[in-house]
Amino acid sequence: MSRLSAAVPPWLAHALRAQRGPVPWSAVVRGALAAGPLLLAAVLSGRTSVGVVAALGAMLAGINDRPGSRRAAVRRLGVPALAGAGGLLVGSYAGQHVGAVTLTLLLTVLGLLAGAVSAVGPVASGAGTQLLVAAAIGAGMPLPEPGWQRALFFVGGAGWLLVLRLALPTPGATAGDYRFDGERDAVGGVYDAVAALLEAVGGPDAPGRRVALTAALDHAQDALGGPRLRRYASSAAERRLHARYAAALPLAEAATALAWAGEAVPARAAEGPRRLAVAVRTSTHTGPLPAPSRSAPALRALDDALLHAADAFDGGGDDNALHTRRRTAASLARTALGSGGREYGLRVALGFGAAVAVAQALHHARWYGNHSHWYWLPATAVFLVKPDLGPLVSRVICRAAGTVLGAVLFAGFAALLPRPAGLVALVALCGALIPVATRHFAAQTAVVTVLVLSLVMVGGEPGASWSRIGETLLACAIVLLVGHLPALGQRGGGVRARLTHAAEAAHVYLAHVLDDGTTDDRAGRWTLRREAYRALAEARVSIDLAAAELPALARHAEGTDEVAATLERLVDTTTACAVQLDDTGRLTPEHTERITALLDELAEGRERAGLVVREGQALPVPLAG
Repeated sequence: MSRLSAAVPPWLAHALRAQRGPVPWSAVVRGALAAGPLLLAAVLSGRTSVGVVAALGAMLAGINDRPGSRRAAVRRLGVPALAGAGGLLVGSYAGQHVGAVTLTLLLTVLGLLAGAVSAVGPVASGAGTQLLVAAAIGAGMPLPEPGWQRALFFVGGAGWLLVLRLALPTPGATAGDYRFDGERDAVGGVYDAVAALLEAVGGPDAPGRRVALTAALDHAQDALGGPRLRRYASSAAERRLHARYAAALPLAEAATALAWAGEAVPARAAEGPRRLAVAVRTSTHTGPLPAPSRSAPALRALDDALLHAADAFDGGGDDNALHTRRRTAASLARTALGSGGREYGLRVALGFGAAVAVAQALHHARWYGNHSHWYWLPATAVFLVKPDLGPLVSRVICRAAGTVLGAVLFAGFAALLPRPAGLVALVALCGALIPVATRHFAAQTAVVTVLVLSLVMVGGEPGASWSRIGETLLACAIVLLVGHLPALGQRGGGVRARLTHAAEAAHVYLAHVLDDGTTDDRAGRWTLRREAYRALAEARVSIDLAAAELPALARHAEGTDEVAATLERLVDTTTACAVQLDDTGRLTPEHTERITALLDELAEGRERAGLVVREGQALPVPLAG
């Protein structure tokens, strides 16, 4: 794939790229037990339309059913489901009581709101997607139930999948309380990432391993930090996991400092974190841990961190903090109303609104014949117009290819399978395939197309495979046109907003290390370090997506990747400074010179890329060596 990526344009390489990893069998089982059985129960009870709505809720929740903890799944599945129910409610009543023009304006405003909120983060983006998709379905799908019942059964379908997520044990998870298998795997992944970074110190793979460590820490924070009724972990098993996560932070800090120094470390340095990873996953004791050399500050920090971790694993650790700060309502509003949120909201509103307008015009001109299913066009546009789902052209290519493949497959299945039993079985099969298909947008589109067409046919509408292809291609054309309008691509607001936030987080972290001391407030330092690295990771994702756009859009994010690389080196250097100050209380000339050079480089790069740091975020001056 690397050779292919070098040989083809970035926008095409992204469309051909797929995620890799083991099959998530637990999610496959949940998918098979969600939409299909719900639809079967409704068909047997004579309430087929209710089953269609519930299965839609389960299907959309299944798209968000990703690896992680059960606690985190409550937010990741539940919040989008509630937003979808709200969209279904609004769309149902609006479709019944207002005209085409008013409906188009209402859904356009809803798109503006959903797009702006989507800039807040992945869960908010999922909520925005389901809000708009469900609103289009509610306005366009002919169902006998009133709007409030549709919303209730939609939430019920998503809730059934969430119940399965909370109740079913993970296959093969036999160690400890199965309710925390996601947390154990996430925390174990942090120790594995620390070991991998230590093994790569001094080599060319070290920068990539440091990025992988950041991703593992982010995943563990999310897994442990789901919604809870109490402020702190209430069970002994969960408190142990929190303490073991906290014990990994100084190890990660020391490993990052060693990677910054660039001098290879003894092979036994990685053995301790490897054993800790096994102990987390198996809920066993660590046994004796090999002590690394103490010849340098970072090695001494690594040795001290291993001793601290051994104490935490033996039951002596009591640090239950996740070293993260809850985002306030004001900060969320600033993100949604900032440049990134405004650009995101405007693009989604115009794309979704234009698709609704075209669909309404075609519907009232009876282009659909006697069958009212105009909702497919705007619902398709939602997945195409959301910037965080991938580069625009990549999304369009994958959506078109996936829809064609799905429609052709469904036409074959519909000709062979008995009705409705065969179609219900097909829905169950597609539900099981969704967790695997989410690794590539075209595969996900194909599976979802087969599932939705099956639901439509079970619900009483005749097959509409070929018209779905035409509607999808029309949606692709609309979104391509809207996405390349000059007013929507002048500033690259989403990329610059995330990169500005990352720069501010890096400056706060650096100021804390240089000005506020380190030893007396290590917990605060670790919180700021986690925020800086997480913000950098989010900015890097946005930059990579922008770079894979067509040149007409990609040029608006030029220079941001150099700024992100400088920020990454600055945060790594800050971490090395913190370890040095802990050990000696003073920085070496190498540390101060490196920080000064990086701050100068950052100022130049920020000016070239058109970034600004908010007032009050002045750059700190390094302490004298």
